[in-house]
Amino acid sequence: MATMQKVFAAYQSRLSTLQSTYPSNRYAAGIACIDNTLVPLADARIPITDQGFLKSDLTYDVPAIWDGRFFRLDDHLDRFERSCSKMRYKSPLSREELKAKLIEMAALSGMRDVYVHIIVTRGMLPAMLVSEAEQVNNLYIIMKPYYWVMAPEMQIAGTGAAVITKTVSRTPEHSVDPTVKNHQWGDFTRGVLEARDRGAKYPFLTDGQGALTEGPGYNIVLVNRGVLYTPASGVLEGVTRLSVMDVAREKGVEARVERVPVKMAYSAEEIFMCTTAGGIMPITELDGKPVGDGLIGPVTKTIWDAYWEMHYNPNYSFEISYEFSK
Repeated sequence: MATMQKVFAAYQSRLSTLQSTYPSNRYAAGIACIDNTLVPLADARIPITDQGFLKSDLTYDVPAIWDGRFFRLDDHLDRFERSCSKMRYKSPLSREELKAKLIEMAALSGMRDVYVHIIVTRGMLPAMLVSEAEQVNNLYIIMKPYYWVMAPEMQIAGTGAAVITKTVSRTPEHSVDPTVKNHQWGDFTRGVLEARDRGAKYPFLTDGQGALTEGPGYNIVLVNRGVLYTPASGVLEGVTRLSVMDVAREKGVEARVERVPVKMAYSAEEIFMCTTAGGIMPITELDGKPVGDGLIGPVTKTIWDAYWEMHYNPNYSFEISYEFSK
């Protein structure tokens, strides 16, 4: 696991350097943009009557910065714009203005490994009381030190444990469009609580009809006879999942996006989750039993290594200049 350890050691070194700047840089522990005004994240406040807070009437996206490079930002903004269109929001900032604001915030903070949260809400009035032409949408941006859905130590040790939920299934697509990133996590939260009760950390939700969907903020990938399988419906079209597909193509690994029966998970040779906040996250135990031989598998390791290498590829990322903020 030398590559994994090297990546995490470099990250920890950068984090320690960042933490040393906390006393001198008010934005180093987090920065937010509220009503086009920059504030330290700890001081950020939103109006309590915002429909995003009251009714979860919003969409969001979560690109990331890794080692001072924005990773697949345009892919995230493409998805963000599709979500806004489906929900009939209009971002107060144009795409180029938004990109410029993100770069400015990162540079001011000095953070080199960053979890970014871009949110557009309906605004202060509910949809039934205001026309699309009259609505004034709100934009919020949060940046904070990189967040891990699965801690580095757990990834290195290969101790990720998941369950397939029995008490809750994914909210149906005809009720909540899963391709529009949203904060309606009632089903996910119940899944997390069930997983905890069953001695695991990560829930895999089904569609209630015998097929896998996704978990709270992550896509699910199974490896069976060297082929990758990931659910096609009931899921967010993950940008990290897109990276997995790109890596698989480059490495000559077959990858299928299709209906994935729950029973396939129990016979899988390897399982991993993928998300911006954590990357490729191995699952070695499912429902209290080992996945395959209970170790991180060779396909997962191949995808893991190549995924983090992608972050330095100019075809997928660009370097942020931190100089102009000094």
